[in-house]
Amino acid sequence: MSQGQQPKPAFGLSFDPRALTDLLQAPGDIRDLALAQLQDVVNADRFGTRLTGDLEGYRKLVVDARKEWRVVYGLRAAPEQALHRREVHVVAVRPRTGNDVYDEVGRRLGLARRPLSARTHAARSRPPQLTMRGPVPRPPVPSLMPGLPRPASTSVHRPTR
Repeated sequence: MSQGQQPKPAFGLSFDPRALTDLLQAPGDIRDLALAQLQDVVNADRFGTRLTGDLEGYRKLVVDARKEWRVVYGLRAAPEQALHRREVHVVAVRPRTGNDVYDEVGRRLGLARRPLSARTHAARSRPPQLTMRGPVPRPPVPSLMPGLPRPASTSVHRPTR
């Protein structure tokens, strides 16, 4: 490849219209970093980290060094008239704070509930060991244990006259 020649893209690129709005509203440095990383993904030089749980099949890119911004995208079949068979479809470009980006991706994908990662699901679920056990037996009353003195009777002692 001669110097200055761009590599041939491996994938097409498309944006959810709301993701394009996200990108345009992001700070300038974040926008530049996100576009550079997306170019690497389109050229198959980089692939984001796979998401799990309800967002399985999608990937994330950590945009900045402070790890505050994410790009969430998926690979899908490109339209028939496209030059590429598959395309990178960007769903969101948002800050990670409070899992905002993942909540928004869930809404944009039409998920009825908040997306959960496998780790979050495991943390919120009840361990199977707790559901399999029967009732906990109560310890015996100490006065009924052999070898221990019996407690005093509760009858009232009246002195005789």
